[in-house]
Amino acid sequence: MAHVFELAPTGRSKCRGCGRAIARAELRFGERLPNPFADGDMTVWFHPACAAYKRPEPMLQALGETTDNVTDRERLELAARDGLAHPRLVRIDGAERAPSGQAKCRHCHEPIERGSWRIRLAFHEEGRFSAGGFVHLDCRKAYFETDDVLDRLLHFSPDLTESERAELARAC
Repeated sequence: MAHVFELAPTGRSKCRGCGRAIARAELRFGERLPNPFADGDMTVWFHPACAAYKRPEPMLQALGETTDNVTDRERLELAARDGLAHPRLVRIDGAERAPSGQAKCRHCHEPIERGSWRIRLAFHEEGRFSAGGFVHLDCRKAYFETDDVLDRLLHFSPDLTESERAELARAC
């Protein structure tokens, strides 16, 4: 089961990491997994940056095996190695303002105050990502065992406005 890098032949596939479409002729990463519904394998597609952030082991394996010219190879390797060094980083699924005060932080178990920044978490299970709760922005260093989370937060939060991105960067 070799993982692959290829140019998307159509614009119909979606990234499993961010959920956005992979444009036609854009480089994509395919992780090969056993098919749970039939014999053989299945391929799940990612933007290369999303795969480096959320699936570091298969990404590093594929980068080591490929002779193709992969755009931003060094940056992808660095992001994937950070994910291996700090295993909880792969759970980051973006940042948002808490719409209510009902959610509790997975680290400190305190309620996340309405309107405050929180980090969305997602867990990878059987080829799929499922929602996994939230962490206070202030609990990030203790939960992820590193303070270097801003790039991942911004990558998986494309709907934030420029002013919200700047505010999040200041808060980090």
